[in-house]
Amino acid sequence: MHSNSGDQEQRPGCIVFSNASVKRGERLIWQHGDFSIPAGSVTAIVGTNGTGKTTMMKTELGLLPLAGGTVHVLGRPAGEMNRQIGYVPQSYTSDIDSNLTAEQSVLLGLTGTRFGVHFVTKAQRAKVKEAMTFTGIADKAHYRLSELSGGLRQRVAIAQALVCDPKLLMLDEPLANLDLASQRAVVHVLARLNKELGMTIQVVAHDLNMLLPILTGAVYLLDGHPHYAAMNDVLDSKLLTHLYGTKVQVVTTPQGDMFVTPTPDEADDVVPDTHDTSEVAQFHHHEYHERKGRAQ
Repeated sequence: MHSNSGDQEQRPGCIVFSNASVKRGERLIWQHGDFSIPAGSVTAIVGTNGTGKTTMMKTELGLLPLAGGTVHVLGRPAGEMNRQIGYVPQSYTSDIDSNLTAEQSVLLGLTGTRFGVHFVTKAQRAKVKEAMTFTGIADKAHYRLSELSGGLRQRVAIAQALVCDPKLLMLDEPLANLDLASQRAVVHVLARLNKELGMTIQVVAHDLNMLLPILTGAVYLLDGHPHYAAMNDVLDSKLLTHLYGTKVQVVTTPQGDMFVTPTPDEADDVVPDTHDTSEVAQFHHHEYHERKGRAQ
C-alpha cells in the first residue's frame, strides 16, 4: 500500500455532487445534492433508517442511476473509477463463503472470483500479506472465516478492499453487530489508513460515537436533501435532534472524550455537561491514539 498523503486543502474534491437526485421506482429518495467531499477526509453518511444512506454510497459507485444532476468520484463520473475504490458492503460477513480461509478471502480482492483454479503470483501473495499485516490479521491467514469472530472477519473484509491499493475506501456500517473491543480495533485500522497513507474514507453509520475521534466531516440526509459539513458544524445538538427525530445532546467526559447521547430525563434544574459547537470542534483536531487495553 502506498501513501496518498499530502495537503488536503490543495486537493480537488474526492466526491463531488452537482444538483444530484435519486429515485427508487417513482419515489424520490433525495434531491438537490450539491457538495464536495475533500480528498484525505474521513466522512460519515448519517441519518435514520430509510433516509437513503446506502443508496447514496451505491450512487457514488455508479450502481444506481441518477434521476438528475451529476456525481463525480476521483475526478470521473460515478462508476468509472471503481478499480481505485475499496468497498466493504454491510452484508460481507454473511455473503462470503465461510469455508474460505482469511488469506483466500483477501486474495479475492485481486482475482475477483472464488471459483476455479487460479495461478497466484508471488507479487499477489505479497500484496495479500501486506494488507493482512496492516489490518492486524496476518496470523489468521490460514483460519477459515467460520473460525473467526465478527470483528476479525470485518478486518478480513477491509484487507480484501485494501489489497488493490485504492485511493478511496467505502464501508457500509462496518461497526454493526460488533462488540466494543472489535469496534475499537476496526476504527484503529481506519485511523491508520487515513493518517499514515492519506486514504480518503467514507463510512455509512447510524451511531457516530466510536467514529468521532477520526471523523473530519459528515454527509447528513435531512428533509429529503443531502448536506455535507465539517464535524464541528454537524456536532450541534439542535441539528442532531432534528436529524435523528429524538432529543440529542453532545456530552464530554472529564477526560475530554466526547459522545452523542439521547437527552436523559432529568429535573429542570440539572445542567448537563454539554458543549457548544465551537468547544466540541477542538476535540477533532487531535490525533487518534490507540487506547490502553486495545482488543483484537
